[in-house]
Amino acid sequence: MQKYDYLVVGAGLFGAVFAHEATKKGKTCLVIDRRAHLGGNVYCENVDGINVHKYGAHIFHTNDKAIWEYVNQFTTFNNYINSPLSLSKGKLYNLPFNMNTFHQLWGVQTPKAAKDIIEGQIEKYGFKNPKNLEEQALSLIGKDIYETLIKEYTEKQWGKKATELPAFIIKRLPVRYTFDNNYFNDTYQGIPNGGYNTITKGLLDGIETKTGVDFLKNKRELEALVKTVVYTGNIDEYYNYKFGKLEYRSLRFEHEVLEIDNYQGNAVVNYNDANVPYTRILEHKHFEFGKQKHTVVTKEYPETWTPEKEAYYPVNNTENQQKYQQYKQLSLTENNVIFGGRLAEYKYYDMHQVIASALAKTKKEFTP
Repeated sequence: MQKYDYLVVGAGLFGAVFAHEATKKGKTCLVIDRRAHLGGNVYCENVDGINVHKYGAHIFHTNDKAIWEYVNQFTTFNNYINSPLSLSKGKLYNLPFNMNTFHQLWGVQTPKAAKDIIEGQIEKYGFKNPKNLEEQALSLIGKDIYETLIKEYTEKQWGKKATELPAFIIKRLPVRYTFDNNYFNDTYQGIPNGGYNTITKGLLDGIETKTGVDFLKNKRELEALVKTVVYTGNIDEYYNYKFGKLEYRSLRFEHEVLEIDNYQGNAVVNYNDANVPYTRILEHKHFEFGKQKHTVVTKEYPETWTPEKEAYYPVNNTENQQKYQQYKQLSLTENNVIFGGRLAEYKYYDMHQVIASALAKTKKEFTP
């Protein structure tokens, strides 16, 4: 017997936004997630008064006023500005690449001096038709920045040599000839006061939810309850890998409570060197300007993905895109399944983008 209008598989941002909008239209929804909590990758765990970003740093940023106003329905945001640091060969550098970085690299003090060095290195080391990530980076930024701040970090992140990675992974590299450490250029930026669970709670208020439920293991009985399924999981897994497995990168997180008030003085510090197995350390209290006498840090380790692990970053090379297009074409034949979100669309979304995507899908679904 059909009990709900929609079964939303996955309680991340896409699923939560869809369920919220469907409920506003008078539809009944059941939201399930195979994890033990709601919120997907934006879930925060409160550890002794510190909101720990359980699945890596999430900084909300957007130029879209409508999206900013949408999330502000459910929470207020602080004025956190993301200004990461990068540790390479024992020396700290500011990110994104700006005049502070160039002064740290070369001792230059003027934009012209920095520009002359970068343009000279591009001319010397760049390629007219870059064939891989290394050639692309050298053509965009020159040798010094590439070798100091990109090469080893990128190879750790993707588990491949930079010469084996496609050039299109780096479409552009932001270079600022100002002393500006703000990583994002967006008009709106911040962290929700009280963590991201405040947004999840607001979106799913009054909606039935169940955690620890694996949709694909209980597919027949769950589908019998609903008219339409909204699926936000891996699209290749949904189709039992009919066209082969899509490739992802996974991550592993090691969280640690330290009985000191300040470990690294910044929310995000990248670790470039190849001999350091993690890519960055997060210190969560700095996302919300915490004054606690203790702190929580997280080391982030990139890993090869297998189906037992969480998929974080799609590997959008030509081979994987060809496979995905086959899955996408198959998904378009479904009458009662809506596919959406990072895993179902095999696309890396920032938070504001996945919210916009979910709103677009609901508009299409509920527009006569």
